[in-house]
Amino acid sequence: MLTIVGMPVLGMHIMEGFLPYPMALLWTIISLPFLFAGLRSIQRQVQDNPSIKLLLAMVGAFAFVLSALKMPSVTGSCSHPTGVALGAVLFGPMPMVVMGSLVLLFQALLLAHGGITTLGANAFSMAIAGPLAAWVIFQLAQKSRLPLGPSVFLAAMFSDLFTYVVTSFQLAVAFPDPAGGLAASLAKFLGIFAITQIPLAVVEGLLTVVVVNLLLKYSACDLALLGIRPHPTTQTA
Repeated sequence: MLTIVGMPVLGMHIMEGFLPYPMALLWTIISLPFLFAGLRSIQRQVQDNPSIKLLLAMVGAFAFVLSALKMPSVTGSCSHPTGVALGAVLFGPMPMVVMGSLVLLFQALLLAHGGITTLGANAFSMAIAGPLAAWVIFQLAQKSRLPLGPSVFLAAMFSDLFTYVVTSFQLAVAFPDPAGGLAASLAKFLGIFAITQIPLAVVEGLLTVVVVNLLLKYSACDLALLGIRPHPTTQTA
């Protein structure tokens, strides 16, 4: 199967029609409660701080641009950054469910990345699992008194990697290996993505730190409203 499907399928966005329809529907149903929670979170945060609307638009654009940069892999697949960790660090994971889902929808309609039937599955990996991983790691890093820069870097890097782990799991569940079952299939998909995705995750982490530092320089007041401040005794990068 891995030889036949080639590059179009093995990008992070699962292509239109590739998942069996019951599986695609299941991921859509699982993703919907997170989407509704994200809409409520955005509404609440905008009501509390109307000035953050521009930042919300910026993190959506950041995710759109980064996740549209498809890069060929040495394994014959293609990979890309996700860009969702920045919004998760600033606003928490729930708003990024909405922003990430919109990004995936526009990419499916305008760029032929992903698809409509697979939108729920792609949203779960990139717009739900990725932001949740970023938020958890960022909170743990901050509680451990790490400076802001390293905290952001770790959140973005592991968010990127975790997105691909979840995508690999989704594909493994849909297409278990005839001999080795789910575990063997998961190992194959992880092997396909990992070689390219690890350096991409590091680059995304560094880029996200650069963007946060720029925001601290030019929009420090808005970030302060969101509780994002450099550690008082350390540098931000």
